[in-house]
Amino acid sequence: MKRLWPDADEGCIERFIVELGARNAKTPVVYRCILSGFQRFVTQYDRGRSLDQQTIEAWLRERIAQWPLHIVFHRARLVDRFLDFLETEGSIASNPLHELRMQYGQRTTTPIVRALLSSSSETALEALRPLPRFGSFLGPLMLYHVTLMRDMGYRYETPANRFLYFDRYLQKNPHLDGQPLAVLLQEWRAICPTPEHAWQCQELGRDVAKAWRRFEPMISVPKPDLRLRQQLEQQRRRPHIYTEQEVQLLLETARRFPSPYAPLRPLSLYTMLVLAYCTGLRLGEIDIREVKFFKSRTLPVPKSVVVALREYLHARRLAGGPQQAESGLFWHQQRAGRYSYVMTEKLLVRVLRLSGVKPDRGRLGPRIHDLRHTFVANRMLAWYREGVNPQARLPYLATYLGHRDINSTLVYLTITNELLQLAGARFRAFGAQSLHVDEGVDNETD
Repeated sequence: MKRLWPDADEGCIERFIVELGARNAKTPVVYRCILSGFQRFVTQYDRGRSLDQQTIEAWLRERIAQWPLHIVFHRARLVDRFLDFLETEGSIASNPLHELRMQYGQRTTTPIVRALLSSSSETALEALRPLPRFGSFLGPLMLYHVTLMRDMGYRYETPANRFLYFDRYLQKNPHLDGQPLAVLLQEWRAICPTPEHAWQCQELGRDVAKAWRRFEPMISVPKPDLRLRQQLEQQRRRPHIYTEQEVQLLLETARRFPSPYAPLRPLSLYTMLVLAYCTGLRLGEIDIREVKFFKSRTLPVPKSVVVALREYLHARRLAGGPQQAESGLFWHQQRAGRYSYVMTEKLLVRVLRLSGVKPDRGRLGPRIHDLRHTFVANRMLAWYREGVNPQARLPYLATYLGHRDINSTLVYLTITNELLQLAGARFRAFGAQSLHVDEGVDNETD
């Protein structure tokens, strides 16, 4: 294929910048300067040859003498996107950075750039190559067990991830090949002496033993250490039940969220918080299809939530959002067209910090997921106030929350002072009278 880039009029660069659709007027100027410099280097270095890894590496080494490392990383990512664009439109045969990412199993450009800038790039690149899945001496056993459990209808994600972490550890420590399971678990537990990791090791050991004993019936399954579980539960943070004042503050902060280049974002964050607080949705299930346990569900919502959704959808339509049913509810103008789980969490945590409900730094303070706990607490309070028996309604609440049974729902039952007072009042109204009647019968018998 005849290479159409580099081109003398820099038309490829202009087409790429137009497709980006940058909202900041300065962005095209900066990007044009960076890519023009990269094109000049390629023109002088290649002299008609094909664009390859050697060219990219030479450009990086020249740039590292002029720019700080973090600037090199940032601009290399831009060049990578530009080369992907050129490959897509047929202006170059292939993108060397894309080929390196695929060859060494990397999703991002930065690890590849770091390896190319090292003293021995080939060695550094080889170190990036991911280990094969279930490639340890216990790998086939663990893979068979995961496959079997999933064939039986279990999603089995958490145990499978534990197996993968353990498998990578065994591959990196070949001296442990053939050692008894107790020795393997002892070595793995020693790398992180925390109660959380100790509990993970214990759960992993039980799962591996269950898989192993299918082939060797004499293998015993270790008994769980209940004291370790109690210690872990004591260390875990209690959920925060938001007050009405705190929720109102969050909603007001979301409405005022600073976003000059994405004017729809404040209303998007406000609507997300309304849904989380009023419906108890998890952060990742605004679109409630195929959630936990392979279930989909339709939720009844209060009229106030419907009003908030209509307001958002109207603003979304005016902003030019797509109207197809398959498009994401929370839309933005970037290329992806919707907010990712990670970006949604980051933005909502920023709302918590801006409101003052959560500290400016660290993992302390309320979480977004605590809105789900708050929803359950408020539902229980409402039932007590309405004179409804909460125990009879728990199966309905479990279904609403998307739980398999009420055991998962019980985790969300946080005992607040108000809930305790209402429960005590109900006991005095119904239970205490029965006790007095029983006492009177006993006294008459005596």
